Amino acid sequence: MVDLLPGETRRWQWVEGSAREHFRRACVDEIRTPLLEQTTLFARGIGETTDVVGKEMYTFEDRGGRSCTLRPEGTASVVRAALEHGLLSQGPQRLWYCGPMFRYERPQAGRQRQFHQIGLEFLGFGDARSDVETIAIAWDWLTALGLKGLTLELNTLGDGDDRGRFRQDLVRFLEAHRQLLDPDSLDRLERNPLRILDSKHPDTQALLERAPTLIQSLSTGSRLRFEEVQSGLAALNIPVHLNPKLVRGLDYYSHTAFEITSDQLGAQSTVCGGGRYDTLVDQLGGPPTPAMGWALGMERLLLLLAHQDFVGSFHDKPDVYLVNRGVRASAAALVLARELRNFGVQVMLDAGAAAFSKQFKRADRSGAAWALVLGDEEFDSGMVVLKSLHHQHPEQQYSLQDIHGLLARLRE
Repeated sequence: MVDLLPGETRRWQWVEGSAREHFRRACVDEIRTPLLEQTTLFARGIGETTDVVGKEMYTFEDRGGRSCTLRPEGTASVVRAALEHGLLSQGPQRLWYCGPMFRYERPQAGRQRQFHQIGLEFLGFGDARSDVETIAIAWDWLTALGLKGLTLELNTLGDGDDRGRFRQDLVRFLEAHRQLLDPDSLDRLERNPLRILDSKHPDTQALLERAPTLIQSLSTGSRLRFEEVQSGLAALNIPVHLNPKLVRGLDYYSHTAFEITSDQLGAQSTVCGGGRYDTLVDQLGGPPTPAMGWALGMERLLLLLAHQDFVGSFHDKPDVYLVNRGVRASAAALVLARELRNFGVQVMLDAGAAAFSKQFKRADRSGAAWALVLGDEEFDSGMVVLKSLHHQHPEQQYSLQDIHGLLARLRE
């Protein structure tokens, strides 16, 4: 788990603000859920045979003897909240969330045990067009950030009957080639064979080239639905790479599954992933409700932005650096800074009482365009001096009572 220091936090705020504006334009409302949930929520929702539930969750008993878990993902919590508060009775919901998640896994670049996600959930939307819209919202936001080297990988997991047929065919094939499977895949063969498709082991990957595919097990309805999703994405000029090996790591997915990957992140290439989960609401005690969503890892996104030299865009510079020295001037500077801030000006107030020369050096380093200078001499005359820090504008004096005149100059 890592600390986010001020410089890094500014970058996070910039990205979060961009997401918030993007969701606003798409008429998606924010929802905030607790970090701590009952363990059964994730066992039922994510699936007891998944690595997340079996190996990675932070689970403990509280003082009341209840099993609690720090949320490892956001979807189950959003669905739980929607059911608990009757949101679905008000019609389909377009929701997004942002916040920390927790998984006990091996830390690496872009992946910590406390990590952060931005996610979107469309609850109550069942047609293929909603799949296209949710994917487009993610794709358009990432491209609006200026990211390059992105690929949309797409697959269908079919419905429950499709996966049942495919599971039988896949297990039959893998059982006949057990000697070629790596230890993790052998374990998954007994518990969750579809997850073997996501194996990174080279021998298993080579074997899977000859394995049956889920496409071959799709019903006519599932096949037509997948073609409709592809046609919708093509109409939006979103390029698609079909990946029949793409599966999501959680049991609740069905039909459309997708990932947006980047060629800038090495082995951990996935930036955003999601899909359709039409059975999850039912599993958690609600009425049968179609749903579609995705989640994006903030750490990986920030790594990707850093790779593409976006760091300079995040530096938040003050508008004005207020240089001040002297007993009377220091008290007046606090009043002046407050007045300017109340009018929307970003003011850095020097609080060191150092010599003017040192304060001006700090003003230059701050990146502010202007310095306001207030010493006891200026205070006694009722004036403040405005100096341009990076251009050859002449100094100007303003009455301490003429805030509006000063504001007009700062906003030119």
